[in-house]
Amino acid sequence: MNAASVMPGGLKELSTDDPSLLREKFKPIDKTSLSEEISRQIMNLVSSGDLTPGQKLPSERELCTRFGVGRSSLREALGCLTIVGVLETRVGEGTFLALNRDKFMGKVLEWRVATERKNVENLMKVRLALESETAANAALQPTREQIEELEKLLARMKNSLKQPVQFSAADAAFHLAIAKASANQLIFDLLTMIRSPLEEGIMQIGSWPGGSEKAWAEHRRILDAICNRDPESAKSAMRDHIGEALKRYMRANGEGQAHD
Repeated sequence: MNAASVMPGGLKELSTDDPSLLREKFKPIDKTSLSEEISRQIMNLVSSGDLTPGQKLPSERELCTRFGVGRSSLREALGCLTIVGVLETRVGEGTFLALNRDKFMGKVLEWRVATERKNVENLMKVRLALESETAANAALQPTREQIEELEKLLARMKNSLKQPVQFSAADAAFHLAIAKASANQLIFDLLTMIRSPLEEGIMQIGSWPGGSEKAWAEHRRILDAICNRDPESAKSAMRDHIGEALKRYMRANGEGQAHD
């Protein structure tokens, strides 16, 4: 590796084996939170497309030189981005932008829902808009296999009414199965990414007396409409279900008087 030389302004020139597409993209850091600014720059490169899935980052030494920071600040930033799924470290090879972007989005949504209760409500409102149409599409031409899968999941829900973890898992799987049956890959991917916070929200909703039993009955109406190939009824049943689930969530969190 060629030795680094000093550029005007005190910034050191990187060695000639620095990846050419990223060479001038990293800038010196002068913020109070060094690791936060490093993370921000890397995420900006991801957003702009300069850093693409599977692409290797320069070595730690070269990144420290380019950012103008110490190794501890750099490792803190890289470690945080690795935990949330943006980066991945391969032993003996280096650090790469992760290939699985869904993991990153899922982690971000999990974190937002876990740290702010209002985000569960917002998540339910987004689902209200998206899943009503999903149910309608699933009711257009459902296959026998799709209906059988939904019936199995509904049976699992009924058999686990007093088991919150199992019930919430079956509930979330039911919604995923409808999204898959609707042939809308984008909504299916979105629900897959938010499955963990979705299940957590369902468990909180089920903590309200009779919540699980009401949820099961609402799912039964959704499936009946799909079986009858009735898109409008399926849409209405899904809208009513998520709307009622949102009310139960708000009641379970002490906000029910204004929403009953």
